[in-house]
Amino acid sequence: MRSIAVFSVKGGVGKSALAVNLAHAAATISGRRTLLWDLDAQGAATHMLRLAARPDISARKGIADGELIPLVQASDFARLDVLAADKSLRHLERQLTEDDKSKRLKKLIKSFEKDYDRVVLDCPPGLTELAEQVFRAVDLLVVPMLPSPLSMRAFDQLIEHLAKHHKSYAPALLPVFTMVDRRKTLHRDTIAAAPGRPVIPYAAAIEAMASTRLPVLAKAPGSPAARAFSVLWTDVERTLAKRG
Repeated sequence: MRSIAVFSVKGGVGKSALAVNLAHAAATISGRRTLLWDLDAQGAATHMLRLAARPDISARKGIADGELIPLVQASDFARLDVLAADKSLRHLERQLTEDDKSKRLKKLIKSFEKDYDRVVLDCPPGLTELAEQVFRAVDLLVVPMLPSPLSMRAFDQLIEHLAKHHKSYAPALLPVFTMVDRRKTLHRDTIAAAPGRPVIPYAAAIEAMASTRLPVLAKAPGSPAARAFSVLWTDVERTLAKRG
């Protein structure tokens, strides 16, 4: 089993859409048994797969008790399940800080290894205690960023943070430009400064996920956005294979 976190220091970069499409690609393109774990209290990834949190179960309490299986729901797609988010996750940071168990998330992810080949985490933004646990737990960080100097600077800061605070173990990194509009000079120049980095275009098909509640590869498989997600998934699998 391999674990992938979609993480960004800053919000508003298309993080949840990226997580949903990567999880869908894992299940459909690679045929992997895949779990999408929505750790963002807003629950956008859960919503975009036409699911909702169960009202009788608290995601935060499930994490605290180590009982996550009751929160897992099947999606409309074969081999793709979702561990739904709910509003209780707003208090997860405080819980993780107070219980002083720095590898709780790592143990919880490991508990899925018999049932899944890939676990994809949609993480809330920010360098928080949850982020620190994610850094200790996952094999790969997929880092979406806007094509701008400030976003590239934030990515450099993330690299510095991992080098300083996670010397014994750090996940592999795969930065991805998102919401790219090649008509804009700044976007073109920023992409040119980082050749080879995956690019996800600014596209109506991605924006429409909020209303269609379907991954791009399912709703618009022939679109440029779908092709970009397919290429990105190939990069993800290649990076995981190199990590061994």
